[in-house]
Amino acid sequence: MSPISTSLPPTMSGIQLLGHGGPEVLALNNDIAVPSFTDEDVVIKVLATGVNNTDINTRTAWYSKSDADSDDASWSGNALTFPRIQGADVCGVIVAVGAGVNRNRIGQRVLIEPCLRFAKGKRLESPWYFGSECDGGFAEYTVVADQHAHAIDSEYSNEELASFPCSYSTAENMLTRARVTAKDTVLLTGASGGVGSAAIQLAKARGAKVIAVTSPSKNEQLLALGADQVLERNIDLVKSLGRNSVNVVIDLVAGKQWPQLLDILMPGGRYAVSGAIGGAIVELDVRTLYLKDLSFYGCTVLEPNVFPNLVKAIEQKKIAPVIAEVFPLAKINDAQLMFEQKQHVGKIVLTVG
Repeated sequence: MSPISTSLPPTMSGIQLLGHGGPEVLALNNDIAVPSFTDEDVVIKVLATGVNNTDINTRTAWYSKSDADSDDASWSGNALTFPRIQGADVCGVIVAVGAGVNRNRIGQRVLIEPCLRFAKGKRLESPWYFGSECDGGFAEYTVVADQHAHAIDSEYSNEELASFPCSYSTAENMLTRARVTAKDTVLLTGASGGVGSAAIQLAKARGAKVIAVTSPSKNEQLLALGADQVLERNIDLVKSLGRNSVNVVIDLVAGKQWPQLLDILMPGGRYAVSGAIGGAIVELDVRTLYLKDLSFYGCTVLEPNVFPNLVKAIEQKKIAPVIAEVFPLAKINDAQLMFEQKQHVGKIVLTVG
């Protein structure tokens, strides 16, 4: 059976990751072969793509637990193959489909679910992350399994839609795993970034009370997003809030302040984590864990209902995009530099094509 497509060029432009290191390992290539695809895939013309922590962490081998090599430096804990096209956030339009996919999908504007359970025509033994274990969205065209390209009907621009997939699905997954409801008081660390600003909106949509932790300069912006209270990130949380004062902690930071997060959790509280920008190694008094009957959730692989629920929330305008800055793809180094400076609120987005 042959694929169904509009006319695809033989080559495309994109940003290739050539190895682990600094910005110098990202290279613009105007002669990359347009990716091949299986009967179960769709080809997407990328319109806009977002910048994420995972892009930079993968580039710098931050995920590796060994200083000796980078054999475990990918999102999945395996060695990366190079060159790799990164980019987990994609808004685009389907321009070709495999023989097993309904041809009516051609022309649909879509968001790509970044946590992949299907790729290369088969179900994966363990999930891949889009732009890590396979090529992603930092190029003019990309390929993904049909079920991971979610059609979306929205008035938001391509750049606005590209701000949603990774950050908002990560936030929604954490809230889903922690079973957040209107009865909960949620403390959120790293609240001004893409995932943090998403989590504020999504927790408020569930009716929860949200206490956001960030730098003082961003207080008003987070209050405008819906946070009920904003605390300075270096504050003593136990003195400010009291012990046993919140039901849920949504943590993107970890670091030295981490023991305080458990102190402020009520007995039976839930802790969900999906980041460690403040430091990955923390000190745990195991007695706090078991005497308070706490539940810990490490959140990486998306629950099956998370991304479809996110698309519905976008279409119903229950959540709104928060864009910090937009750059052309060729200016990716400038975009990542701005990201690493952590002075922004919301998402940094790259336009493609």
